[in-house]
Amino acid sequence: MTPITEVEGRRVALSNLQKVLYPETGFTKGELLHYYATTAGALLPHLRDRAVSFLRYPDGPEGQLFFAKNVPPGTPEWVTTAEVVRSSSEGPARMVVVQDLPSLVWAANLVTEFHTHQWLVRKPDEADRLIFDLDPGAPATVVDCCEVALWLRERLAADGIEAYPKTAGSKGLHLLAAVRGSSSERTSEYAKALAVEAERAMPRLVVHRMTKSLRPGKVFVDWSQNAARKTTATPYTLRARALPMVSAPVTWGEVEECRAPGQLEFLADDLAPRLQDHGDLLAPLLDPGRAGELP
Repeated sequence: MTPITEVEGRRVALSNLQKVLYPETGFTKGELLHYYATTAGALLPHLRDRAVSFLRYPDGPEGQLFFAKNVPPGTPEWVTTAEVVRSSSEGPARMVVVQDLPSLVWAANLVTEFHTHQWLVRKPDEADRLIFDLDPGAPATVVDCCEVALWLRERLAADGIEAYPKTAGSKGLHLLAAVRGSSSERTSEYAKALAVEAERAMPRLVVHRMTKSLRPGKVFVDWSQNAARKTTATPYTLRARALPMVSAPVTWGEVEECRAPGQLEFLADDLAPRLQDHGDLLAPLLDPGRAGELP
């Protein structure tokens, strides 16, 4: 029989709690659910009011991976959903919006990465986030991403925009900033211009085009994640990798001091002490008063 737990007055069905999802560490589905439940205080504010795409891996990272953007079958009626226009060709779709702890536990039971847009469902025509996805092409590593991130931090600051770093939870680094008064199209144009500028400033290290033949040994500054239809791994989400790695916020000091990739790799068990020491390092993104305006 599938166990039922009560979360803030909602009945949530849980399944296969002893199932090992990450064979290299023995990390189970029960541990995944515990991670999300205990990280909810930091994670939920970054999910709230944003449509969610789920990257599901019910049999672990070595099994089938698939994106679920529409509301999954069997979704409880108390889970918030919203109609979202993903593209002009696709038309509107109904997507999940994770607003509270019961919804988070229900979604985590599906075994998923959480991916969100750079806009809120109540304001789909206004981008409130700017993001750069720094992706290293081997033999480049996250250490090289850190060098690029520091350049972008200063360049954004020159325009009055404050950036915050987090790990991708795989091999790269994400930079996020709160912005206001701009469309996704305008934000994408601005991000692309800065990516081009970064490539001109660091031609041996940076590439702004996705062409794979250009990327070995360089950091691809992916500005395209700002498009309205795109979603990016949410802060604190677990990733479908060989180990239970997390897309973890980091300090600029950690970025400056990074000399080896392992310094910016964080597993699920690392997050509780980090939250105790630092709190949510991305909390400023949630303060509308700190949002920058694109030049």
